[in-house]
Amino acid sequence: MELRSEPLPRACNAGPARGPPENCSHAALFAKAEELLEKRLARGDTLARFLKGQLYYEEGLYEEALIQFEKIKDTDFQAMYQLGVMHYDGLGTRENPERGVEYMKKILSSDSPKARHLKFAAAYNLGRAYYEGCGVRRSTDEAERLWLIAADHGNPKASVKAQSTLGLFYCVSVQKDLKKAFFWHSEACGNGNLESQGALGVMYLHGQGVSQNTKAAVECLKEAAERGNTYAQGHLVEYYYNRKFYSTAVALAKRATENDDIAMLAKITDCLPTYVAKGAAMAAFYLARCLQLGHGTQQDQAAAEKYYSKACLLDPGVASDLQLAANLGRI
Repeated sequence: MELRSEPLPRACNAGPARGPPENCSHAALFAKAEELLEKRLARGDTLARFLKGQLYYEEGLYEEALIQFEKIKDTDFQAMYQLGVMHYDGLGTRENPERGVEYMKKILSSDSPKARHLKFAAAYNLGRAYYEGCGVRRSTDEAERLWLIAADHGNPKASVKAQSTLGLFYCVSVQKDLKKAFFWHSEACGNGNLESQGALGVMYLHGQGVSQNTKAAVECLKEAAERGNTYAQGHLVEYYYNRKFYSTAVALAKRATENDDIAMLAKITDCLPTYVAKGAAMAAFYLARCLQLGHGTQQDQAAAEKYYSKACLLDPGVASDLQLAANLGRI
């Protein structure tokens, strides 16, 4: 599994957001926010330093954000959390996973009420470090323990990312347990996680960790696909193709393959790039098959070759498995 850090949890709801003034550019809004925060700093506002760092962080100005967070890391746990993420992932500084782990451990072990809302996310990030063996000695047992803490029995206020990650973990690790995987994907999906919604659809479809239920599978896959889950889109294309709903398969496959930027899609949907690529590869292969055979669309051998090649580039393993199935007459 290729994992990412948990975004900074919010301590509280700041209230309804005001929309930006009309005819005001993003650059102008940023400059205005920066100016207001400088005024708050001049008045001695203790929160303004963190907000200024967060403004830079969200704009991708990581070096400037790092400077602000460093100034208050000993008194502001949110700044410490962001520094932990930045050192671990190498944002605005050279990668230093050991320091990132150190900050996350401080947050997790703190008795301060100001660290409380960060603990689940810190536990998730520490679990990631142990799973990857980055900054600490690799231990899947310790990763599992920390993720279970972060997931907190499916608590919607805990780390939903940890809940979804446990679902993936129990599918692919030596501790493989599909019933546990189904449980955690169900918890994460119930808490709004898009990746787990797609995974649930696949598990229902193939009877993995749960009794096979095509109706529930299609419902999950459709909802996840509509929300932008490319992995769900790929499996839904396969479902339509196998049931000879070729026109529907072609239409969805075209939508699933129109954007080649896997990293951007993963960021927008908060889904793992590996699974985004797998879904896009499935969609590309079945689209190529339809174009080759004239199923649900006009035959076009040149376009078919293009999409076969695209599937191979996106995920060679998926393309190879589907090509074997085609050679054996299964699809």
